[in-house]
Amino acid sequence: MLLGYNSNGFAHHRLDEAIPLLAGSGFKVLALTPDICHLDPFRSTRKDWEAIRDLLDKHKMHCLIETGARFILDPKAKHRPNLLEDKGEDRQRRLDYLRRCLDIGHCLGAKVLSLWAGVLPQGVSKDQAKQHLSQALQELLNLARPLDISLALEPEPGMLISTVKDALGFLEQMGNPDGLGLCLDIGHLFVTGEAGPNGENLGKILKRTSSKLLQVHLEDIKIGIHSHLPPGEGDIDFDLVWEALQSIQYHGPVCFELSRSSHEAPIQIEKIPSLFPRVFRRS
Repeated sequence: MLLGYNSNGFAHHRLDEAIPLLAGSGFKVLALTPDICHLDPFRSTRKDWEAIRDLLDKHKMHCLIETGARFILDPKAKHRPNLLEDKGEDRQRRLDYLRRCLDIGHCLGAKVLSLWAGVLPQGVSKDQAKQHLSQALQELLNLARPLDISLALEPEPGMLISTVKDALGFLEQMGNPDGLGLCLDIGHLFVTGEAGPNGENLGKILKRTSSKLLQVHLEDIKIGIHSHLPPGEGDIDFDLVWEALQSIQYHGPVCFELSRSSHEAPIQIEKIPSLFPRVFRRS
């Protein structure tokens, strides 16, 4: 496993400050969310991207791209417009953002870009939304393949694709195209109930998704409550998590996503390795 940290947990730091801090704490992956504070995809330049690539290389860190910026497209509407919108021009705005993220990822040497479906817009049926999503993902795949970047669809509670079952079914409807896999957030499985009250189903879920698993997100969670917490503040048994990941011989990125803990990022990146020393040594 390659242990990493999402830049959305460093919202109050410059990116060129966050990277040395992460490397110094033993993290091997920067999960970059291009956002208003970190390589704004509509205002940063290739020169900015190349400077971050040089810094990542200096610290021997890998990079992958996240696309969950909250208000990057609309300052009043979180995560909107999305790929499911009724109006084609609205879907196009999301596609343009994702294209830009692909360009940034290619410059940074990223091999994976994760994305979610979005919340079902009012007046759009589920069938229509899935058609819109399928068309958008196919277009993105055509752009990502020449860049050697895979797309990882993340089930997100409350969105059109909210569970692992939803995601696997949707990928099957698309014909399981090459270059499209899954990003699995372990905490979400405890929000939706898929993991079971004590995480007893976690191993089964990972085995079922192992052939498509490109990326893993991790945080603590109170059962049934979608609020990302630092490890030790929720209900997740992390020993079960590490055992389940090891049981499928997963060697990809496992990135802590603590966007609500940016105010204490330096504390968290020191605390997490101390909580899981064996895992950090193996990574």
